[in-house]
Amino acid sequence: MLSLTVVALLGLNAYAQQLVDGLVTTGMSDQVSWGLYISNFTFLVGMAAAAVMLVIPVYVYRNEELHDLVIFGELLAVAAIMMCLAFVTVDLGRPDKAHHMLMKFNFPMSMLTWDVIVLNGYLLLNLHICGYLIYCAYQKRKPSRAFYIPFVFMAIVWAISIHTVTAFLYVGLGGRPFWNSAIIAPRFLASAFAAGPAFLIVTLIILDRVTTYDVPRKAIQTLRNIVTVALIINMFLLVCEMFTELYAGSAHAASLKYLFFGLHGHNGLVPWIWSALAMEVAALIILLMPLKRRSAWLVPACLMLVVGIWIEKGMGLIVPGFIPSPLGEIVEYTPTLNETLVSLGIWAFGLGLYTIFVRITIPVLSGRLTIDSVDHYGQFEGGAHAESPANKEIPS
Repeated sequence: MLSLTVVALLGLNAYAQQLVDGLVTTGMSDQVSWGLYISNFTFLVGMAAAAVMLVIPVYVYRNEELHDLVIFGELLAVAAIMMCLAFVTVDLGRPDKAHHMLMKFNFPMSMLTWDVIVLNGYLLLNLHICGYLIYCAYQKRKPSRAFYIPFVFMAIVWAISIHTVTAFLYVGLGGRPFWNSAIIAPRFLASAFAAGPAFLIVTLIILDRVTTYDVPRKAIQTLRNIVTVALIINMFLLVCEMFTELYAGSAHAASLKYLFFGLHGHNGLVPWIWSALAMEVAALIILLMPLKRRSAWLVPACLMLVVGIWIEKGMGLIVPGFIPSPLGEIVEYTPTLNETLVSLGIWAFGLGLYTIFVRITIPVLSGRLTIDSVDHYGQFEGGAHAESPANKEIPS
């Protein structure tokens, strides 16, 4: 937690420098007006939407193995949306003038207004569900289904909408042919449903090892299956898009050629995208191998998957849309140190927020932190950390 705080403070200092000097401290330009900030925003919207992959099996298909773990997915959604809002704020450059945009909301024509509504609505839904369930557990009383079940089903639809609307933001920009594809929205959802549960697997394995909270082995295996199927679909859609653009050899393939092979000597993103694909393929091979179901192999596979999709869906999607420009200019984009520090600071803030959520939730759900314990002793005591076996088997 200390390291996250230090990184968050470094990011805050870098953002203060950006507020003083303006967006000139970033690597963005007139030609490439979206960069690392919007790349992270796009990826994190998917992380937030991925909570639905825990909600659907539990509340639609009655999968009891995941029932106690749904709360961790929804808490991740809250932290991810908070990071999304932070990345949008720093990308504005002058957030103190943001109220000018709200004067004329331009609803329902503007996709940006739809994005504002769905993101904030999804945040409020998850805050209500998590807050109500944790509060009831703290009060040691059974939650009323009428107070949270309707919101759960609303959140399922809302989760799909937040990433679909985000995809429509790019698809609707007619001057950027790289994004003018009907397959963008399905790719967004598939990649989200791979990266989000993969991150949750890493989180749950860490919780199982360093706390007394017992994570069911079957729950990890269910999430693993979800990740594997979603990753296969995501890679299939990527191959379909590459074939459609490159085989016909149309002029619209210039951005894709720049991304994968370079264009007229400019190849700044080529190492990024091939590294991402290598990590995704390696992760898929590990996930498909039935003889390697130990968490020692599963955690690296999930981490490679998350990083690979972050590159593919972030830098590999946002930046190529601006190269070449509508006038044919090729201006490459490289994040600056200040821009990187701001991004790392927001990530540290979000991960710290998620850590706090989890540290509060585990004692409450396990019954060690309740209204009775506070009334009797005045404070919560002990037992939060206990070592578990370092390498547990995950059943096939």
